[in-house]
Amino acid sequence: MFVARGIVGGLAVSAPDERSYERRDLTTGTVLTQAAAFGPSEAEAAADAAAGAFPTWSALDPKTRSALLLKAGDLLLERVEELCEIAHLEVGATAAWVRFNVEVAQATLRHAAGLVDIIRDERVAGGPEGVSYHLIRRPAGVVLGLAPWNAAVALAVRAVAAPLALGNTVVLKGSELCPKLHETVAQILIDAGLPDGVLNYVSSAPEDAHNVVEALIAHPAVRRVNFTGSTRVGREIAVMAARHLKRCLLELSGKASSIVLADADLPGAARAVAHGAFFNQGQICMSTDRIIVEDSVADSFVALLKREAEGLWGDPATGQPSFGHVISPEAAARLHGLVDDALSKGAVLMTGGRNAGTLMHPTILDHVAYGMRIYEEEIFGPVVGIVRVADADEAVTVVNDTDYGLAAAVFGADVERARQIALRIEAGAVHINGTTVCDDPAMPYGGMKASGYGRFGGQAVIEEFTEIQWMTERAVPDMGKRIP
Repeated sequence: MFVARGIVGGLAVSAPDERSYERRDLTTGTVLTQAAAFGPSEAEAAADAAAGAFPTWSALDPKTRSALLLKAGDLLLERVEELCEIAHLEVGATAAWVRFNVEVAQATLRHAAGLVDIIRDERVAGGPEGVSYHLIRRPAGVVLGLAPWNAAVALAVRAVAAPLALGNTVVLKGSELCPKLHETVAQILIDAGLPDGVLNYVSSAPEDAHNVVEALIAHPAVRRVNFTGSTRVGREIAVMAARHLKRCLLELSGKASSIVLADADLPGAARAVAHGAFFNQGQICMSTDRIIVEDSVADSFVALLKREAEGLWGDPATGQPSFGHVISPEAAARLHGLVDDALSKGAVLMTGGRNAGTLMHPTILDHVAYGMRIYEEEIFGPVVGIVRVADADEAVTVVNDTDYGLAAAVFGADVERARQIALRIEAGAVHINGTTVCDDPAMPYGGMKASGYGRFGGQAVIEEFTEIQWMTERAVPDMGKRIP
């Protein structure tokens, strides 16, 4: 059994009176992790520790911060087997998925390490005679990062990497579903040499999560909030942040669609779409939920996709091939509800639809249409729906017929035509002839509509976690003249 504790001011700490909650095995129900159940006051102590560390960390030589982040990436790789073991037990993840997470986390840390020089004094033209203008980037303060369970390593690192690089200190609130995994990620980053209090880790029982997060957002030292998770919870985070005038960055639910045009490389598209729909059991915010196929090639494409999906299933213990668990029995039941609803309204089951507890076969439903739950709701599991359309214009209409706008893809041999179609899609990321599950920390990533706002990655992340200060300098005191 794992024991997970919080990390405050560089020290591993338990909750008062050893308060804890249990994370149980997905299949046997046995206790996997006994995790510290922090309340609001303990969470506030973590924010206090981050506030205390901020003056020194923000003033540290940027190259030192950069070197520490690069070292953290190396340590993640060194301890990948430990991360694989914990992730397999706590969230049912395959080793391949965890290794991919570590690769993304390393890339995220490398990108963040390259941002440190942005905190500088930039002299700009435009001041009147005798006055010089300066624009100064400065860290915002304490950042609260709220990380999910589904890509636990990569997204916990993403929640803290850029804030740390840019001179902020951080409180990481881990997911109640993987407390040991998130504690381990935080400890690995600290082991790279982060000074005490620069990164703090908080866990809470599920029933206490709302109050703990609210206490952290309300803390006067916390100046930024970032959250990756469902739109339902993201709305609550946004309301809390607005109440306290705290700026937040939200990457929320998705309903990614892939358009397959009549001139597409169908075998290649089938492979890419299968990856987008079923990698990590479809439990990724950018997973492909709907495949929108032109009628003229739909039968051929569905046959190819069925073959790809059926080739994925295997014993997770062997690793080749492997398919992991969905996160809970409740999640499996919800997925079956989506399938049953679609079948009752005219969809056709092409493959899958079976499960053994939390192990669920890759599932393809053809002839999905408006009015089915699976057409509208985020799936978040190894189920995908085929929507047949007459032409590209109808395909774009279907893609945009959703509250969400995180990721999408277009497959077609005429790349320029595919690009023109992509420009009509309401999504933060659109991939031409590529899977919707695509991440590059050097690129800005985030959603439109109910998929959130703000951007992780790229240069855009600088705006999220710094303040910009305009400074004027005069050789002699100004007597109050105003620039017209």
